[in-house]
Amino acid sequence: MTNVAVLIGRLARPAEPRDLPSGDRLVQYEVTIPSQTGRAESVPVVWYDAPASAEDYGVDEKVVVVGRVRRRFFQAGGSTQSRTEVVADSVVPARQAKRAEAAVEKARQRLDAVPG
Repeated sequence: MTNVAVLIGRLARPAEPRDLPSGDRLVQYEVTIPSQTGRAESVPVVWYDAPASAEDYGVDEKVVVVGRVRRRFFQAGGSTQSRTEVVADSVVPARQAKRAEAAVEKARQRLDAVPG
């Protein structure tokens, strides 16, 4: 089994860096992707141990995200809630074409490695 996600979209809001109680640092994004129907779909993305430059990506910047899909459960308001998000291995501005292509190629190689 494998879990590979590749997104190409635009940042809907500024990056949100967070320091977790565990000491880990993450950056959260909201990536908007146009759908076939013309309506945009919004995908939450989290990137653990992201480089400092990850906080500098601007709103409406086109990015390529490679990672995996995760459904996370947590307690809020006295009930169990869940959130589906993409945990990024990399987030690359699309304008950096060679880096973006390399990230997508790495994802393709992971898919090719799946026995079939």
